[in-house]
Amino acid sequence: MGDQPLSIFQVSGRAMSAQLVRMNTTASNLANVGTVSSSPDAAYRTIKPVFRTAFDQASGMSTVDVEQVVTAGSEPTKRYDPGNPMADKDGNVWEAAVDETRELVDMMETARNYQNNVEVMQTAKSLIIDTLKLGR
Repeated sequence: MGDQPLSIFQVSGRAMSAQLVRMNTTASNLANVGTVSSSPDAAYRTIKPVFRTAFDQASGMSTVDVEQVVTAGSEPTKRYDPGNPMADKDGNVWEAAVDETRELVDMMETARNYQNNVEVMQTAKSLIIDTLKLGR
């Protein structure tokens, strides 16, 4: 990670950044619930971030980074809908297989994780201020 040890603020900041990516992918998945396409290749697929833990030797703390964003989940669902303008020559459309419930649970979990890191930063700040007040 470098010669300088990571501070608790850097560790929490990285975790918050990772959770922000997770929240954005979840929002994208929710925005595409029920979207249809004229082919399975063009249909929306659920995306998820892949996290990687990084250990900092200098501080002895671990942090997290987003390594990549990948497609995950089920294949698009084929549905017969000849009246849909997106229908292929056989009258089929492919609907994005986004599990709305799972995405909402992920969103709540992500928000909680983000808030936990905000609280870590606030606690660390309070402890630093209290320590400085002792020196007066």
